[in-house]
Amino acid sequence: MRIGYSMWGFLGDGVVDTPDGARAYRRPFVDGLVSAGHEIVFLQVNRDLYEAGEDLRDRYRWHMGFPDLDALIFEWRWPLLGRNTTRCGILGHTCDLHRQNELFARYTSAGTPTLVWDLDRRLTADDQDRQLPNVAVGEFALQPTPGAANLFCPVPDDLLDAADPQQLAAADRTTPLVYVGNQYDRDKAFDRYFAPPALTIPHRVAGKWPQTEAWPHVSFTGRCGFAEVKQIHRAALATVLLLPERYATVGHMTSRWFEALLAGCIPLMPADIHGVEAYGPHELRVEDGRDVIEKLAWLRSIAGSGEHADLIAACLGYLEPFRCSAQVAIAVKLLEGLS
Repeated sequence: MRIGYSMWGFLGDGVVDTPDGARAYRRPFVDGLVSAGHEIVFLQVNRDLYEAGEDLRDRYRWHMGFPDLDALIFEWRWPLLGRNTTRCGILGHTCDLHRQNELFARYTSAGTPTLVWDLDRRLTADDQDRQLPNVAVGEFALQPTPGAANLFCPVPDDLLDAADPQQLAAADRTTPLVYVGNQYDRDKAFDRYFAPPALTIPHRVAGKWPQTEAWPHVSFTGRCGFAEVKQIHRAALATVLLLPERYATVGHMTSRWFEALLAGCIPLMPADIHGVEAYGPHELRVEDGRDVIEKLAWLRSIAGSGEHADLIAACLGYLEPFRCSAQVAIAVKLLEGLS
């Protein structure tokens, strides 16, 4: 198939001053589609070239018009007041939503098989766009919205295959606790699981956290480059999987889970995440900040040991069902089912 791909993000490292969690898996996912014999045409602006100065046109193709397509994949965008809802050309405007709307009108409304990948759970259950017979909706959630399919956050196969529990356990872990990610709707989880241990345990929080007045004791270090995420996790013993409530209630897991784990940073998992047993062993579940403190004490006592390596190996096993190659196969099957 010749598949049009609409995404507002980067294939490379991108730039620091933008949220784009999909960088952790987007390129392996697209490469997986190509390896499966499909042609990919990117339909949003080439941000790698125009914002990050990285020219990938020798490997990938962009088209800002309306090329002939057999199918379409949207990384779904939603209205952001003052950004993509403003008039084209004015300061601060991003045209992702306008472009998505015109692509949807040109292709999807005319019957082109379309996969809407709702990465941020922004497409409501009653949205008319998802009712079209040529539209399939994919979600990360273990309990997806009725009518949607499981299309999980893809774990890059090559990174999973290369992960060595012994080497990861032997790494020098200078920071006991970290969190890498932005604040968006995570205050409640942060207040319950991260802020209490941060009172007494060395830690770091990297990401965009514009409102931190409630936690003056927490070390917020600001946004970091995409390439630095692995370094932060590689130097840390553990993280806590902090999810917005709309994610936790349906078991929607983000890339921070596997980004941390593949660097050997143990993910502690709030027990209130729906289907949490799919993401790690029971001994890593936490109920509150006190649990986090106790788990960290245990992890510090086994750091660098065979028990530590065995724990990492056990955690890596939980990534297997989420392999990128498996998610590519699901996406293709969904599109073929619409043809």
